[in-house]
Amino acid sequence: MSDRYLITAALLYANGAVHFGHLAGAYLPADAYTRYRKLRGDDAVYICGSDEYGVAITLSAELASNTPKEHVDFYHKLNMELFKKLNINFDHYSRTTHKEHDIPVQEFFLELVENGYIEEKVTEQLYSEQDNKFLADRYVIGTCPKCKAENARGDECPSCAASYEATDLIDPRSKMTNSPLVLKPTKNWFMRFDLFKDKLLTWLSDKKWKPNVLNFVEEYVKDLRPRAITRDSTWGVKIPLPDTEGKVLYVWFDAPIGYISATKEWAKLTKNEDAWKDYWLDPSTKLIHFIGKDNIPFHAIFFPAMCMGQNKPYKLVDEIPANEFLNLEGKQFSKSAGWYIDLEKFLDEFSADQVRYTLAANAPESSDSEFTFADFQMRCNTELVGKFGNLVNRTLVFAKKQTDLKVPVVENLEEIDEKFLKDIEKLTQDASAAYESFSLRKATHVIMELAALGNVYFDAKKPWVDAKQDETRHRMQNTIALCLVCLKQLALISAPIVPEASKELFELLGVEQGLSWDKVVSYTFKSGDHLKTPKILFAKIEDEVIEKHLEKLHSLAKA
Repeated sequence: MSDRYLITAALLYANGAVHFGHLAGAYLPADAYTRYRKLRGDDAVYICGSDEYGVAITLSAELASNTPKEHVDFYHKLNMELFKKLNINFDHYSRTTHKEHDIPVQEFFLELVENGYIEEKVTEQLYSEQDNKFLADRYVIGTCPKCKAENARGDECPSCAASYEATDLIDPRSKMTNSPLVLKPTKNWFMRFDLFKDKLLTWLSDKKWKPNVLNFVEEYVKDLRPRAITRDSTWGVKIPLPDTEGKVLYVWFDAPIGYISATKEWAKLTKNEDAWKDYWLDPSTKLIHFIGKDNIPFHAIFFPAMCMGQNKPYKLVDEIPANEFLNLEGKQFSKSAGWYIDLEKFLDEFSADQVRYTLAANAPESSDSEFTFADFQMRCNTELVGKFGNLVNRTLVFAKKQTDLKVPVVENLEEIDEKFLKDIEKLTQDASAAYESFSLRKATHVIMELAALGNVYFDAKKPWVDAKQDETRHRMQNTIALCLVCLKQLALISAPIVPEASKELFELLGVEQGLSWDKVVSYTFKSGDHLKTPKILFAKIEDEVIEKHLEKLHSLAKA
């Protein structure tokens, strides 16, 4: 019987284009895991979407002389196209400005109010008399209260990295008009997260998450306090209470509920409106959030507490394989500093499989990692071309020459052949274990181990020698036949990471597309089956191409 999985990746903030750090941290790991689960025959649904509210959106839109809706529409479309080019295969990609997203968000709010978990409170916030409105921290600059640096941001000082409330700034003023700000009382709503401490700690007690995730969460919970969930703005989900004009729910409150609204939207598209309940109201479903480490509090603490405060028995997350950060050539990705890669143009020159494989091989699973052009070239040339592609090409080229692209008869296997088959079986199991434990790095390592195993076996058997004499020709045929078994398993275990190459390899081998993991493992080639003419699966990357990209990166950073 298959298991049911609801797999999510952090809703992508529609304030810029998706970059390598986002992909390595959440979207590729979630995609590969979903592909693996579906190969195993499980009922797996991959849900994601654009996170489209929040002050950063309104600020960026104003600076670009656009409306917030125009701003998010542009990035939602752009990112959907980039995900498609990268073969990130969502079952549904929604957006939080979707008309039906407001309904579950407002229901969550009202039930939390009804159950005593939300309270009204009047606090003093920064107000612009010139603009006649309260300003959120992104709109505020001033003198840092810690190091006294000028032009500090409303929530953080770029000089000393101190964090603080915008109201702590010395001489605060508007980022847009430079006008001075004053403190003025305003009413907002706060969620009593402190009331969930014991429930959360009990729930966390049996979790087997990554140590960096679990240790962070357990310490964070101990100091939980009431947290504002509304702000003065017009861009966001409106508060479903009377006399609350000009106030909306914080983006961090509505965004995770977007997983639920997106699943409901997906259910309607599948013509079964109630299908979402199987994933959100059935405790047997396994819920997995793929996120970056900066999203841990929202997915491991705030959203679970919000669900605990509901009357419906919403599913709480089972696994949070939060990843660390991916850097670029030793520094953080930064579009403002010109230290970034234009993914759209990059994908015009390189394949999705090349990008996916390199990011998987360097996935920041336990510590920060980095993307470098030298490593990208090495992964593509030495591993994808030199090991994976080489085994495919030499096996099929030899089969074309010696067996007319027909699967040869297998007979009288030797010890080296039997060991080869056992090693293939072991590495296939290792790949499965790597995917089960959310380790793409390990999976790529196993993929290359299997490709290397096949190449070593081919070299050791020397089929070009055996082909010269009739009495040893059966040894050559055994070598080709067993290398075909190796290629079949290579196509299988690489499918979640390099889906295009896997699909093409299955076609070359004449193996039916869409078979489950177990059926591929048990698939037996029949002597006489036809193979297809070999083709190049991966392109080699020349030195001058890498040099060009490095020069471009450094020139952008200097501009």
